[in-house]
Amino acid sequence: MVIEGGPDRHDAWSELTALLDKSWPHERGAHLRIARLAIDTGYEAPAVYSWSRAQGFGQVSPVKGVEGFNRSSPVSGPTFVDATEGGKRLRRGARLWTVAVSTFKAETYRFLRLARPTEEDMAGPSRQWRGVSRPNADGAAFPPGSVHLPHWVENEWLKQLVAEQLVTVRTKRGFARLEWQKLRERNEALDCRVYARAAAWIAGADRWPDEKWRDLEDQLGAAPTDTDPAGQINRPGQAPQQAPLRLARTARRMVLNMTDWTETELSALRRAYASGTTRVSYDGKSVDYGSAEDLLARIRTIERAIAGVSRPLPVAGLAGFSRGDR
Repeated sequence: MVIEGGPDRHDAWSELTALLDKSWPHERGAHLRIARLAIDTGYEAPAVYSWSRAQGFGQVSPVKGVEGFNRSSPVSGPTFVDATEGGKRLRRGARLWTVAVSTFKAETYRFLRLARPTEEDMAGPSRQWRGVSRPNADGAAFPPGSVHLPHWVENEWLKQLVAEQLVTVRTKRGFARLEWQKLRERNEALDCRVYARAAAWIAGADRWPDEKWRDLEDQLGAAPTDTDPAGQINRPGQAPQQAPLRLARTARRMVLNMTDWTETELSALRRAYASGTTRVSYDGKSVDYGSAEDLLARIRTIERAIAGVSRPLPVAGLAGFSRGDR
């Protein structure tokens, strides 16, 4: 869906507001609405903040994209920023989320490379396919993360989805780093996918327990209605999620020995993660990681060491004084 016009066009904001209340029919008969919408603040941020405040930050999330793979989390925030409403400045009037776009771009390209079941697999008997169980004998299951596109999608949209490539560049000091570069000027489809993925992260999709996913699946089988649509992530009457147990923080953190890693290893790790492989080769040796999560954990460990985050935590104490007569 494309809304014509920019932030200076009032009708464009009206159409965007109407989009929040629009519902789409699911193949099971239920109706789905937008649970979370991310809106870019890179242009006319005051207008974006004002509209977001009017709609409510429970459904609308202003976002700002940043480059680089050195973020501890793909999405951080929210940060409270000043907003303007009716010509009046509101201190800390908006909530801004920061999105590591490089991470979600790498994830998108990794998902696009996933092997898909063939026509024979789809029609064959039920069995294990590349470690993914088929739900029934009618067809094979797609690997988690598979990108499904409609047959009527336009060529221009597809070109926009893959409009960038990951390249290795050298800094002025000679260090290698990964950078996303455009292959063509128009890349709106890729940007929309990245920010939609960020919206899912903000909504909590990466942290939902199995019970939450089962509840969402049950909603798809409900009778279609516009007043009580399916896909509600905070449905009234639903049992609240149990808060995850927090591990007690130790007095000291593990300090990574600076001789345990090199810039070459870090660059190789980032290239492997971006390409979707778990085998990392550098300095004449190869290391196989158990999963992409293990590989990412190694990257984050090295990045924290570089940033100095892994230094021992300071110890706080309480001093007491007396006059000496007691």
